[in-house]
Amino acid sequence: MDAIEYIGPRPKKPARKPWGGGWLMILLVVVGVGIVAKPFIQDILAKESPTDELIVEETVAWLARADGFGHLLASAALERTNEKITYDPAYYKISYPNGDVPEDRGVCTDVVIRSYRALGIDLQQLVHEDMEKNFRIYPQLWSMKSTDSSIDHRRVPNLQRFFGRYGEEVAFSDESALTGSDFEYGDVVAWRLPHGATHIGIVVPGPQDRRNERWIVHNNGNGPKWEDKLLEYQVIGHYRFSGVQKSLTQSDKRSLITH
Repeated sequence: MDAIEYIGPRPKKPARKPWGGGWLMILLVVVGVGIVAKPFIQDILAKESPTDELIVEETVAWLARADGFGHLLASAALERTNEKITYDPAYYKISYPNGDVPEDRGVCTDVVIRSYRALGIDLQQLVHEDMEKNFRIYPQLWSMKSTDSSIDHRRVPNLQRFFGRYGEEVAFSDESALTGSDFEYGDVVAWRLPHGATHIGIVVPGPQDRRNERWIVHNNGNGPKWEDKLLEYQVIGHYRFSGVQKSLTQSDKRSLITH
């Protein structure tokens, strides 16, 4: 009997379905990507996620083991991150000296002011007294004809001028060449933000195994935050100021840790 010729494509065997319907392959890919991306994800979370109160207290306690005003100021700044503060740039008429806006309100300068005040240094009074004697050498940016003890110390350019006059202004010739090692704990740094506003904060250690890094405490609209953003903005001022501080006893230091 003659063979019958088959005209058309060769019949194909049904393809074997991957074990698990392909889900195993997808799972392996996801796991592999996760392993590779883990260090980057951790770095992003460290930069952007708020640190919890326990880590703050651990770092404050670590700072207390060393002497020096900068460590104490950094401790006081870190304590500010435990406070719930609504960013509020409104003008408030406040008392003098040692006056303050409502305790649940504040801007970037209030982080600096309150950190210094925790160490017995009232920038409101210090800035006001210097401006009364030397008003014209302070920035003339707000059409002011005289001092105002409610607001003068809460303006970044005024704090810059004061710190430059009475503290150490750390000079730098090339902002692009700055590294974290150029800064010490407790340094006050002023920046220009991308939209042109001036900003200010305090240099502190990073958390836990990143303590040798230089991070900042600042309020850029979301309350006092502890963040790895020291060199994220344009640095326009770098200062060290210890003021005429009170003599801090061991009890004072402990209060900074347990507050």
